[in-house]
Amino acid sequence: MILQPAILALLVSSFLVSLMLLYAGWYGVLILKNWDLASGSDLQLNLEKRTYLISVVLGYALVFQIFSLFLYIFTADSLHTQFVGAMCAAGSLNVNHYGYPTLLLKIANCLLSGVWLIINFADNRGYDYPLIKAKYSLLMILAPLVVLEALLQFGYFKGLHADVITSCCGSLFSAGKRSVGADLAGLPAIPMEWIFFGVMAATLISGVVFCFKEWGGYFFSAASLSTFIISAASLVSFICLYIYELPTHHCPFCILQKEYGYIGYALYATLLGGGITGLGVGALMPFKKIASLVQVVPLIQRRLTWLSMLFYLLFTILVASKMLFTSFRL
Repeated sequence: MILQPAILALLVSSFLVSLMLLYAGWYGVLILKNWDLASGSDLQLNLEKRTYLISVVLGYALVFQIFSLFLYIFTADSLHTQFVGAMCAAGSLNVNHYGYPTLLLKIANCLLSGVWLIINFADNRGYDYPLIKAKYSLLMILAPLVVLEALLQFGYFKGLHADVITSCCGSLFSAGKRSVGADLAGLPAIPMEWIFFGVMAATLISGVVFCFKEWGGYFFSAASLSTFIISAASLVSFICLYIYELPTHHCPFCILQKEYGYIGYALYATLLGGGITGLGVGALMPFKKIASLVQVVPLIQRRLTWLSMLFYLLFTILVASKMLFTSFRL
């Protein structure tokens, strides 16, 4: 099973990305310890040359790191036919103890990768490497997490055996069971609808205020993260019910399949896009007063804010359309 093309692609790419981040991390340590732009030493000149190479390499590596989340989910979903009891990715990921931890770590790494790319983008527009230490400090956190993800992913795929009987999504995301999925499914649907639309409205309003008044950037970023988390919980609590038109089917993975128009990919892509760009606004807030970025950071932040609001608005439109244009009612 580990020899399937999609699995091999994930394993090889995660190995290469991990190597790139470890390579970058080594030079990151040197940069954090020895970086001195006022110095003309050979070491400083070498570090300045290396940082260009590392930025390009990491740019490609972390973009693929983000897309690997969708490839992982797609692969897990395509494998469900290999296991007795599995109906979608929910069952495939439950085959061993590595499936869901890998998924959660991939989501966290996607958010961090997106934030690193945003900081790197801003840094490249300053003439004096203004964010060099900030982005390599973040890399010190991201690199071990990506390596850990690669190890967990290898453990998951290596531990796949066709003779394993797994649980279906109806069991994993059934209210009353003892699991995180069951707890999310057990959240009261109607109150969650009010919370979801309320938090989404607050995020969009705070984004508009920040774009036009240039204050409240941290609040918008925090609201964006809250919206990301609450939206993910809402998918299990009530959004999926409208998509399936069933009062008991809470699975967040069946919506990735053909019979539901692959709507899950659109929901997850817009949700992840909104989360990354929203967090990017907050990540750039401490650097607004740096001389070489005074004109750069506000422009990037406004663009990120509009992008975040667009992603979240598209997510909300997809959800609202499913709720309005159906005869199903909770």
